[in-house]
Parts: sequence; structure tokens; C-alpha cells
Amino acid sequence: MHFQGPGFIVAIVLVCTMGWLINNWIRARHGYPLEDEWGGKTERPDNGETLRLRAENKALHEKVDAMQDRLVVLEKIVTDRGYSLAHEIEALRDVPAIIKERV
Repeated sequence: MHFQGPGFIVAIVLVCTMGWLINNWIRARHGYPLEDEWGGKTERPDNGETLRLRAENKALHEKVDAMQDRLVVLEKIVTDRGYSLAHEIEALRDVPAIIKERV
């Protein structure tokens, strides 16, 4: 193989250009930002579906946050001593009815 002359330089430039094109094609196919000639990144423009999915994701996050807040309140109610005391009192009220049924 001859490493002299312009043919070798053209081959190197061609291989580098093809590598850059293939790299950008793979990135575009998988949704990654594209690389321009100077090494900067170019983001893909948001289409309607992307904006809709982001809005839906935000709404779902807000729902989950609200449910977590409600769960914390429910945990406080259930672990509160007054709540269990009320259940114990109600259970004692039902005991005479059971005793009367046995007699």
C-alpha cells in the first residue's frame, strides 16, 4: 500500500466523514442531540407528541405527589393513639351483643 500522494489523504478524509455521518444517523435514530461540524450539539425540535407526553408526565407526577401527601395524612390518622382508642371502644361496645347472643 502506498502512503504517498493525495489518494491517501482523500481516503482518510472520506473515512472520517463517513464515520461522522454514521454517528449522526445513529444519534438521530435514537433521539439523541446531533453533533454539528464544530462539535456543538443540535437538539431535535419538539413535535406535538413530545409536548403532549411531557404534559402528561407532569400531570402524573403531580398526581403521585398529591397521593403521597394523602398517604402521609392517612398514616398519621392510623398510627394516632386516639384512632386506635376509638376502635377499641367500638369493639367493647360490640362485646355485650356477642355475650347476649351466647346466653
